[in-house]
Amino acid sequence: MSFSTRNGHAIYYEVSGDGPPLVLVHANPFDHRLWMYQVAHFSAFYKVVAMDLRGYGRSDKPEIEFSLSDLTEDVLGVCADEGIERAIFAGVSVGSGICMQIALEHPEMVEAAILVGGSSRGPRNVDDLVKGFETPDLGGYMMSLMRRYVAPGFADTPRGRWTLNMFVERAGTLSAKCIAQIFRARGSFDMSGRLGGMTRPVLVINGEHDGSLPAGKETAHLIPNARHVTLKNSGHACCIEEPAAFDAAVVDFLDSKGLWAGHG
Repeated sequence: MSFSTRNGHAIYYEVSGDGPPLVLVHANPFDHRLWMYQVAHFSAFYKVVAMDLRGYGRSDKPEIEFSLSDLTEDVLGVCADEGIERAIFAGVSVGSGICMQIALEHPEMVEAAILVGGSSRGPRNVDDLVKGFETPDLGGYMMSLMRRYVAPGFADTPRGRWTLNMFVERAGTLSAKCIAQIFRARGSFDMSGRLGGMTRPVLVINGEHDGSLPAGKETAHLIPNARHVTLKNSGHACCIEEPAAFDAAVVDFLDSKGLWAGHG
């Protein structure tokens, strides 16, 4: 249990396991526990670092204007505190945007990038998303968003209800204004015109019910030699919906690049 303050705000993170670094960046409106299955699996082979973005979990919740670059600097600050000079970076949704920016602007730090959702442009309906955060029932709005980010029916299964309620339970400790700013920061940052210059190995993953599937395919098409995988029975949050299939896709990709640390 640690905090990084290199970018002026306290960013909470957890480190599990030993080995080559694997840095995990979550999506809106979740927190670092979006990666709970991957932490359990990959920490047997990697030094897994999972953090709460500003606005979530135990991290600071500044109600000010900030950019995707500020969020990226938060992640890089955690890496600096942990002495990580090169890592595999994986992110979901806004987390994938952060990892994409690191791969574009700091390629020397990136062994590979795993982009879940993988849109290079951010959400097109930012104003509608942000307006929802004006409701006094933040937990209810978070649940409505998360239900849209998973496959039809998942939220009504016993595991789905437990999983999504796990994030809503913390709604009372969160800041709607800060979370809304994360959506604004992502929606105003378009990296599509730069993807042709990306040099690091990239895997883009989408669930078959992910609204970002067309954008994810576009990203994979624009990045030289990128791989795209579509997972069945899952949506935008496929890493927590279908963790076994998700992990298998990641292992196959890492193995193909000589980066899988699970060989005996």
